[in-house]
Amino acid sequence: MNSLQRTLDFINNRKVDRPPFHPIVMRFTAQYAGVNYRDFCLDSQTKCMANIKCARDFGYDWVNVMSDPYAEAEAFGVKVEYPLNSLPLAKQFPLSDHSGFKNLKAPVIREHERLMARIREIEIYKKELGDRYFITGWVEGPLAEYCDLKDISEALLDFYENPDEMVKAMDIITSFSMEFIAAQVKAGAHCIGIGDAACSLISPELYQGYIFPREKMLIDHAHSLGALIKLHICGNTTAILPDMIRTGADIIDIDHLVTSMEDFIDLLSDKQVFSGNSDPVSVIKDGTPETIRESVESCFLKTKHRGIVSAGCEVPAETPIKNFRAYMNAAHGLARYF
Repeated sequence: MNSLQRTLDFINNRKVDRPPFHPIVMRFTAQYAGVNYRDFCLDSQTKCMANIKCARDFGYDWVNVMSDPYAEAEAFGVKVEYPLNSLPLAKQFPLSDHSGFKNLKAPVIREHERLMARIREIEIYKKELGDRYFITGWVEGPLAEYCDLKDISEALLDFYENPDEMVKAMDIITSFSMEFIAAQVKAGAHCIGIGDAACSLISPELYQGYIFPREKMLIDHAHSLGALIKLHICGNTTAILPDMIRTGADIIDIDHLVTSMEDFIDLLSDKQVFSGNSDPVSVIKDGTPETIRESVESCFLKTKHRGIVSAGCEVPAETPIKNFRAYMNAAHGLARYF
């Protein structure tokens, strides 16, 4: 059974040989493949070949385009610096004053290199892997992108101090994201990830009123194009988890800060799954083969066998290779349940 088929069958509640293994790895991937992080972010071929090498060497079932949150933000006008071997840094925000709101418009995909790079990455995966792996594109969610265009501490205050302009900006973001989703699906993505991390910092009422309807639009749009959706909101999402499920996302990521994953599993439809939620630091990076195996198995059992194997968020670059191999062995070892 190839990786794509395993993932699709698992999500659709069909017979599989084991649950899919979808670790979130970016800096680890670049380090393992021996490439600097600037090139991993900016060079499509470098990123794809590094991800393919890791997927093959560690036996996981997906490839993706993730590296940093600034591909769309740069196209919207954020000034970004790319250090040689660390995370990109946002230096100037287009919504730092009110004039920025008046000038905000959706970028044209073909006019921005980082947007086109994401399309090329999916095309490279499609050429190199065909339909053997689960190819996942990515867009930033409405609130995450808004916070990328304005310092996050000021952005979150806009729910109370500047709601009208915030709504208009998020509508522009959402409209653009629908176009970007369509372009990635056309390029060959089987799934689109929506990263909306800042949502774990707001109340359920704000999430329901402002973010849920826009995420739902993106998810419905992707579904209409024949693609699946992975909804990633890191942090403690316990309070908004029922609404995250209600968006209709096919894969719902659960961070390790959610301590009661099993309380929500019955809210899933028969074609939705969780993904997570081992602690990427204390378990995957700093654990032992035994504690890693115990965590992977515990997470899987808490989901009543409806969980993709993944940590709650990105596995650190400093994770020892022996630990990542133990992680792979633990994920593959769940075949005994099938």
